[in-house]
Amino acid sequence: MTEPAAPTQAPIIVTALFGAADQAFLDAQRRAHFPPERNQLAAHLTMFHHLPPSGAAELRQRLVAETRGVAPPRARLAGVISLGRGVAYRIESAELEAIRARLAEAFSGLLTPQDQAGWRAHVTVQNKVEPREARALLEQLTATFVARPVAIAGLAAYWYRGGPWEPLSRHPFDG
Repeated sequence: MTEPAAPTQAPIIVTALFGAADQAFLDAQRRAHFPPERNQLAAHLTMFHHLPPSGAAELRQRLVAETRGVAPPRARLAGVISLGRGVAYRIESAELEAIRARLAEAFSGLLTPQDQAGWRAHVTVQNKVEPREARALLEQLTATFVARPVAIAGLAAYWYRGGPWEPLSRHPFDG
């Protein structure tokens, strides 16, 4: 687990971490299709977009409890979806959804409307392009898509300060 260098008042983002091979595949897809000037992050599966900084200590404790001694959740790359001005891979994982639901319950009074609205697990590989370009990529990726397992290696939290995310903590699954 990585500790922050100093206290901060930035919002916290929570993600699931992929295994190395799946991370490499998704990063390559993102490099190939995301506008380069906007591609500041590695491919990621966001579970929460904005938790308050006041919850950092409790969040770390809960992420440890969800991962320590726990086998990685089963997950699969399940399809290609349109984001309107982008494209993403849909992720299915009942076990990861259950983890997110427990965390959402724990932080229920602190969630933003976006995080309260439910979770559509996905990894964005293209965003903020013209709808015509997004439709073309959607058709291209859909034509060759084959569902397959994807490895979830852990959970992570990051400080968000408007640019690349600053690591707060990483929590590998132990199983």
